[in-house]
Amino acid sequence: MNTPSPLELTSFFNTLCDAAAKETLPRFRTKVTIDNKEVDGFDPVTEGDQEAEKAIRKLIQEHYPNHGIIGEEFGRHNEEADLQWVIDPIDGTRAFISGLPVWGTLMGLYQDGKPIAGVMDQPFTGERFMAVDGQANLSCRGGESERLSTSAVKSISNATLLTTSPHIMQTAANEAYFMVEQQSQLFRYGCDCYAYSMLAAGQVDLVIEAELFIYDIAALIPIIEAAGGVVTNWQGGSCANGGQVLAAANAELHEAAMKVLNG
Repeated sequence: MNTPSPLELTSFFNTLCDAAAKETLPRFRTKVTIDNKEVDGFDPVTEGDQEAEKAIRKLIQEHYPNHGIIGEEFGRHNEEADLQWVIDPIDGTRAFISGLPVWGTLMGLYQDGKPIAGVMDQPFTGERFMAVDGQANLSCRGGESERLSTSAVKSISNATLLTTSPHIMQTAANEAYFMVEQQSQLFRYGCDCYAYSMLAAGQVDLVIEAELFIYDIAALIPIIEAAGGVVTNWQGGSCANGGQVLAAANAELHEAAMKVLNG
């Protein structure tokens, strides 16, 4: 199965982002209907999530009918394909329904189980973070594209740390996370995929999460790595299927945080 060329992939990512934005933006900061996917908790989904994923899946199946799809809302298609598109139509649905512009549309491309390209699109702010062919760029609506580069901060004591929320981690992971937080210079909560994008842009230095799904991280791995960062699980292995995630601006900071997380 042939991988799309970098030029073709960049163009198609832009097409997918534009199609998804037509479904998400008109519903943002409106009185959307919210359904709950979790019986014993709160895992919200909106019409925006569902319609955006439908639009993305339709285009992929039209252009690349032999490729596979892994989507948060509508599951897996053509699971045996070497090339898999991994979709989170609205990563940060809680932020979306709260009117906070830190959600995004995530789309990653995997080849033989490894992430090779990805995009995070925030249509409200007009920011599009994309990694194709080992290069990560940020394009802003009406502006020039710029190369992404992570920060040079190497110590936790000088680092800015982000996580969605320590309250959604299991007890052991929560305790390990707080060990890093206590050593950091600054920490903030609640940014979902936007946190990883800010790491790739050099604005923050660490992102630590737990219990992620594949579609939460697939698009972000290529962006961070192409910008010069390191993203693994807490033990230094692959996080391409989700789980615990440690993203750092560089190898030195990653090693320091991993040591603390592992006691």
